[in-house]
Amino acid sequence: MSDRTPTSSKKRKIKMIRALTMAGGLAGAVGLSQFPEFSQQYLQRLSGARTELMVIAKGFDFTAQAAGYTRDEALEKMGGSDFQNNLRDQMATNLTRYERLDAAYTSLKQTEPVMRLTKLWHFRDTDLVQKTWDEYRPAVPVTADGLICAGIGFVGGWLLLSVLLGALMRPFRRLA
Repeated sequence: MSDRTPTSSKKRKIKMIRALTMAGGLAGAVGLSQFPEFSQQYLQRLSGARTELMVIAKGFDFTAQAAGYTRDEALEKMGGSDFQNNLRDQMATNLTRYERLDAAYTSLKQTEPVMRLTKLWHFRDTDLVQKTWDEYRPAVPVTADGLICAGIGFVGGWLLLSVLLGALMRPFRRLA
């Protein structure tokens, strides 16, 4: 008699699925446990970029006001030659980016690291994300925020792989 009965084959598949979902959970835990520190480093870069653009924005606004113009009126007056048009467009881009970074910084600064997960849209400055990622070095999470994120990541990874494997295995299930 062979030990390859339908029951033992089914048990092996269940063990394999459990092992894979556990691996998915662990991968999610390790990955998401890094978020609090990554978000802190992003916030530092965001603060620096915001401050740099604030100097430009305030200088432009002061100059416009001294000439008797609003920001929008001053931008309109900057047109003419290709150089002036390019300068105006660059200034408008800087002012828009400053407003976006200022809003993101204000929102993220007032939020606990774990709760920043609910504000991921504030991490949309791809230049800052890339620069933060380039310098980021993973670390063992020892803060409560890191451990909470690890737990969320474990559950998320486990659920994601469970759903994916369930969907992939569905066509191969025998009708009982």
